[in-house]
Amino acid sequence: MRSNRGYQPRVEKKDAHRINNLIRVPEVRLVGENIEPGVYKTAEALRLADQFELDLVEISPNAEPPVCKIMDYKKFVYMQKKREKELKAKSTQIVVKEIRFGPQTDEHDYEFKRKNAEKFLKDGSKLKAFVFFKGRSIIYKDQGQILLLRLATDLEEFGKVEAMPVLEGKRMIMFIAPKKKK
Repeated sequence: MRSNRGYQPRVEKKDAHRINNLIRVPEVRLVGENIEPGVYKTAEALRLADQFELDLVEISPNAEPPVCKIMDYKKFVYMQKKREKELKAKSTQIVVKEIRFGPQTDEHDYEFKRKNAEKFLKDGSKLKAFVFFKGRSIIYKDQGQILLLRLATDLEEFGKVEAMPVLEGKRMIMFIAPKKKK
């Protein structure tokens, strides 16, 4: 026999606004197009909404009396979702790419990693460059700092330094943000 623990039945999402017969107050303040603004009995407001073949929607339930508007509720919800979707599409996700160096990275490896860093910045990603010190190599922290500053000057035309090299434990970290495209 299966247990029902953890089972939650699917519940329909409740509308954000009370509409039509769900409005249970004696009077409402009515606003909307082609309507004289004012305080109406709820039954009268419902009759007006029915007359226009629209819905009576409670906009501000905490007001005294609650503010209602006569409108096409389905269209209103659709437009609201459409607006939210557009805002979500406009917001961009920031991707952080990492590049790791050793304190004594040779020239060929440096050039290879610099080209990758350049590509990441051109693609619009943020860059986290760090030098990792193993064991006793921490004595070369000045070389690590010079390496990161050299990288920053080489990538100057593609991005700007957000945070100068900082030593955190066995890592020296620097952030470079991409320059905005014109």
